[in-house]
Amino acid sequence: MNLTTLTSKNLLKLSRKEMQTLGYQVIDLLIDHFETIHSKSTTPKIESSVVKERLYESIPKKGISPQLVMQQLQNDVFSNVMHHNHPRFFAYVPSPNNFISAMADTLASGFNIFAGSYKAAPAAAEIELITIDWLRQLCNLPAGAGGLFVSGGTMANLTALTVARHIKLQNQIKNAAVYYSDQTHSSIERALYILGFDHTQIRKLPSDENFCLRVSDLKNAVLKDWATGKFPFCVVANAGTTNTGAVDPLSELSNFCLREDLWLHIDGAYGAASILCEQGRSVLKGLELCDSLSLDPHKRLFQSYEAGCVLVRNGNWLKETFCMRPEYLSDLEPQQEEVNFYDYGIQLTRSFRALKLWMSLKIFGLEAFEKAIEQGIALAELVEQILRLSTVWKIVTPAQLGVITFQYIPEFDLPLKEINLINSKIMERMAKNGFAMLSTTKLKNSIVLRMCTINPWTTEADIRETLQYLEYFGRLEEILSRNIRGILRSA
Repeated sequence: MNLTTLTSKNLLKLSRKEMQTLGYQVIDLLIDHFETIHSKSTTPKIESSVVKERLYESIPKKGISPQLVMQQLQNDVFSNVMHHNHPRFFAYVPSPNNFISAMADTLASGFNIFAGSYKAAPAAAEIELITIDWLRQLCNLPAGAGGLFVSGGTMANLTALTVARHIKLQNQIKNAAVYYSDQTHSSIERALYILGFDHTQIRKLPSDENFCLRVSDLKNAVLKDWATGKFPFCVVANAGTTNTGAVDPLSELSNFCLREDLWLHIDGAYGAASILCEQGRSVLKGLELCDSLSLDPHKRLFQSYEAGCVLVRNGNWLKETFCMRPEYLSDLEPQQEEVNFYDYGIQLTRSFRALKLWMSLKIFGLEAFEKAIEQGIALAELVEQILRLSTVWKIVTPAQLGVITFQYIPEFDLPLKEINLINSKIMERMAKNGFAMLSTTKLKNSIVLRMCTINPWTTEADIRETLQYLEYFGRLEEILSRNIRGILRSA
């Protein structure tokens, strides 16, 4: 190729005017999204076959204008997504982000900052260290604790358990055993399998009537394992389960782990940030006693995906576990006061994830986050209050850290199987309707509806209207079930 014939497009560049036009279009689209999300459907209405038909194409050999691509994105992509930041998205654990967080991601991506080594971006490294230390302080961990930002709770749990394996077992996992309740997030089991543990080394203990880990059951399991030649080494506790928002007895578990020399990992991906408010601090007593902790700023701290975090009681444990020095990184050997984050976790190539939480805290202030978390907890309590006034709803688990579960109970007796089916159908109808989005879960063989009310944009009207829809769908399913039973009896 003749180098003199290269155009700006051949060089993967746009002109200044083209960049400005595209940039303004992107920002306008984002502003419109944030301003109008309340009026949008929570769920996509398009069929998968239609999505494939609209988007499938061969690799384009010639480029088209950015405006045409943006138009396609607006029409076929962004209009057909489930809005996890919608004020009426109550399923799973919502991720209600904020505009500052989105702009921070834009900056971090645009400047393409490599946040792995200190020398590559010293100020970025310092911001991550500062923001991690803010989270350490909020969780009341000791001054020597440290951590880093990762993609989410799954990676935070994997990182923490890798450290536990190294520090407690020196990576020799034979006969080692891990303990947690049946309410623990599946990412823990996934992490353990990745780390080489098999099902014979995992003790998934039945939870109590409040869906918490029983300390007595844990003691019995550990003592039994010691007696049979196993090596108990780690307990995983929950600081807000996904199913019900339940918090395991953290202080008791810590005392037991200290006596038995066990590592205590707390999965606080959803609930740990509740420690910012008074009610959360009361429920989460003992959080500061962990050896490691996972939390997700893209949940309760209202950041854009991906923003997970892992904290460990001794920051040096991370480096002891992960630091390797290949020849091609010898030029980046840090000075004593410098931190290369690729020495502290799994990723070598890392983006500047800390920026969005740092900017959000700087611009909004901690008090705004405290009030937002308080509101999310209060909204779940409002749901409980309204449901208790109805004759068709049964509270299965009360409001806990912004999560509540409940079940539609028909006026006439039905077997559990049919009650479960009615509740599943209620959720399906709501998802299809799009006004709001819930999820179901299974608690002691019962299919229950579950609401997670942590979005600070959610209003009391959103809650009341959602519950009205749910009751309407429940009564509709009850009538259909009654009619089907009548037809079967007369057949």
